[in-house]
Amino acid sequence: MSNIENKEKLYNSFVIYIPAYNAALTLPKVFERIPVSLRNYCKEILVIDNCSADNTSEVTLSYKQKPGFEKIRLIRNEKNLGYGGSQKLAYSECIKNECKGVIMLHGDAQYAPELAEMLLEPIICDEADMVFGSRMTGSPLAGGMPIHRYLGNRFLTKIQNLLLNTNISEFHSGYRVFSLNALKKVPFYKLSSDYHFDTEILILFLHNNLRIVERPIPTHYGDEECYVNIWKYGLDVLVSTITYYLHKKKIRYSERWAIRLN
Repeated sequence: MSNIENKEKLYNSFVIYIPAYNAALTLPKVFERIPVSLRNYCKEILVIDNCSADNTSEVTLSYKQKPGFEKIRLIRNEKNLGYGGSQKLAYSECIKNECKGVIMLHGDAQYAPELAEMLLEPIICDEADMVFGSRMTGSPLAGGMPIHRYLGNRFLTKIQNLLLNTNISEFHSGYRVFSLNALKKVPFYKLSSDYHFDTEILILFLHNNLRIVERPIPTHYGDEECYVNIWKYGLDVLVSTITYYLHKKKIRYSERWAIRLN
């Protein structure tokens, strides 16, 4: 079997999922930078427009008409489901369509699409159930990460590692690849629909002893707009992590975590 045929066989059951909100200006950069081999061989490129106020959907549909982008599929939410809600919808769609894995690639072009194949490799080789790109293993400040975000990331990650008995370089990267077999094992649909969904699904994977692998990625902060309230996000992350810890240690019962873990 040739390398091209082997690559096609490996990639054709994986979905590239792009959560998009007011991403009309940055989506073209994301589409164009997806490696041609991955773009050609993946099952589909699923764009979920989370009720954008701009022409995100129109840009997506216009790209679908271009050669090499025919696999784009658009879902436009009539109301904003939240960042976590978009992920729940995407992963449910992938499971329904019997995919083997999903690559989440943000629509704001902050994460490098060129590295998707590198992040996908441990899933294909059955060495991981989840892979995420870590900015903290590189030089995040050199990549333009604001100092308050850097310090906040470090602070939250230190507390989370302490409570969860882990040694993860960061919990807050959104560049992620999941095995669908692993997603089927966890009730991700019961998690928050807000931004701290990313923390909660990591906790679920850790609780279920699923394999998590990190790969270093460069940091890029441009002029894209950020819709995350970092103070609310940080508080939500702490509350989710602490309540899980207390529940697991049987110090304080959490009905929310009891529902998620059973």
